[in-house]
Amino acid sequence: MALETWLAFFVACWVISLSPGAGAVASMSAGMQYGFWRGYWNALGLQLGLALQIAIVAAGVGAILATSALAFSLIKWFGVAYLVFLAYKQWVALPSDLDTGAAERPIGRPLTLVLRGFLVNFSNPKAIVFMLAVLPQFINPQAPLVAQYLVMGVTMIVVDLIVMAGYTGLASRVLRLLRTPRQQRVMNRSFAALFAAAAGLLATVKRAAV
Repeated sequence: MALETWLAFFVACWVISLSPGAGAVASMSAGMQYGFWRGYWNALGLQLGLALQIAIVAAGVGAILATSALAFSLIKWFGVAYLVFLAYKQWVALPSDLDTGAAERPIGRPLTLVLRGFLVNFSNPKAIVFMLAVLPQFINPQAPLVAQYLVMGVTMIVVDLIVMAGYTGLASRVLRLLRTPRQQRVMNRSFAALFAAAAGLLATVKRAAV
């Protein structure tokens, strides 16, 4: 991949990652609930979902998913249902009084947070369609395709890890300001509303006409 092509793709990755979405909401929610280091496991899950989406596009399966109404709908509605589930879990999350010390904070299991992030990213069929439209713009068909997809995949994942670290870290600092159960309850329900809004947006996504 030519340097100028990679630089253009690098800039595009920052624009894509910084755009608010379900992944950003999930990262902020994890940071707010568990703090930075524990909550960052969610970001690792997001990257696993992203890596699988890139692999699907590189393998050509993404074209099938993009043109199959059934496959698109199944993935979309699974994503909607999962985001609604996260909204419910966030809404009913029990606050704890942080004045009693950090030991009272909820402890999320790393594998659970990784799976949560993975499902948030992978259950969005619009991302696969989007990558099908974007990634080929930076591909040189005369050069080895696998190497180019690997370079783009690593670039996207590294950029997204940095961006999600920012979202997670910002939210984890907010955690320090939530000293009472009432304040935490308000924040939990705010994130529940964001997850519900993300589910609503995903529900409106339609497969591109072919």
